[in-house]
Amino acid sequence: MRRHGPAVLLALTGAAILRISLFGDLYLRYVRPGLRPYLIVSGAALVLLAVTVTALARRGDGRGGRGEAPGQERGGVPRRPAPHGPRAAWLLALPALALLLFPPPALGSYSAEREAERRAARGVGTFPALPAGDPLDLTLGAFASRAVYDSGRSLDGRTVRLTGFVTRDDDGTWYVTRLLVSCCAADATTARAEIRGADGPPADTWVTVTGTWHPRGEQGSDAAWPPVLDVTDVRRTQQPANPYEKR
Repeated sequence: MRRHGPAVLLALTGAAILRISLFGDLYLRYVRPGLRPYLIVSGAALVLLAVTVTALARRGDGRGGRGEAPGQERGGVPRRPAPHGPRAAWLLALPALALLLFPPPALGSYSAEREAERRAARGVGTFPALPAGDPLDLTLGAFASRAVYDSGRSLDGRTVRLTGFVTRDDDGTWYVTRLLVSCCAADATTARAEIRGADGPPADTWVTVTGTWHPRGEQGSDAAWPPVLDVTDVRRTQQPANPYEKR
């Protein structure tokens, strides 16, 4: 079994990658949609490599067994045993098994609350005009950027609709939150809006809220963050297939 250990590890890892990328949308918990083809190719390559390693190992076993005594090459010359890695290397199979059998959930309120409130240092300026019609569906990232940095105050008088999961402060203040990624979950940052005018459901519940922007603080300052939404409607919703927004 130890002889085929590398092939088993390769096969497990490849199967886990294919499981989350080829047979569903689980990969969206960890990376952006555009990376799916690369995951599929990588998973298939690992499985193919595992098959190749297994075939070569069996071929070597077959050649070494033609009338030779164990531990000997042809002509009676002692054969050096094949090197084996440490048994602890099998621990590398645990992450692959976990991904294959029990894929971890997407990042939620725990990660959002511990991610520093980093905001793009883009400065205050004007933003492109918003489409006509209310309510206006916006991402959390777009809403937060306009609320904090738009000198043209394009959100004034507009009814907006935001979707995200609930996070809470110790004092009971609650927020609609979304994690923004550039590449994958490892580089996620947080966008959120403080919700006023309605009680919120428990943390990590996905909701769609409708309301109007409540200006506060000087734009571009710390006092303007996080932006505030006076809500008229709060509805629970299902977590979307892609729980992240593009940063």
